[in-house]
Amino acid sequence: MTPTRFQTAASVSLIALIFLSLAWEIWLAPLRPGGSWLMLKALPLLAPLFGILRGKIYTYRWASLLIWLYVMEGLVRAWSDPAPGRWLAVAEVCLALLFFASVVLHIRHSLPRSGAGVD
Repeated sequence: MTPTRFQTAASVSLIALIFLSLAWEIWLAPLRPGGSWLMLKALPLLAPLFGILRGKIYTYRWASLLIWLYVMEGLVRAWSDPAPGRWLAVAEVCLALLFFASVVLHIRHSLPRSGAGVD
């Protein structure tokens, strides 16, 4: 697979995670009726968005660390929230892990190979 496919997968999963975060906390299963301030959790996901869309390796590197906050939040809420929120949390974990895998594979396939192996 080419780095472009991994870049596309990372971009799509990041955008989907942003929309899921907003929809979850505003309409689908907010903590309070009418929405909650937890919708602001989508803001940190906007920081790497343009770097991911442009294929900046530095952004891919630090975004691979940022995404673990969303994996942890999704796991906690999948364990503790009632039914509609639980399934949204599972979707958040899946999207975050897809993003992480795409980012790591994009970095791995984009960097030049040195040719020097360890014997």
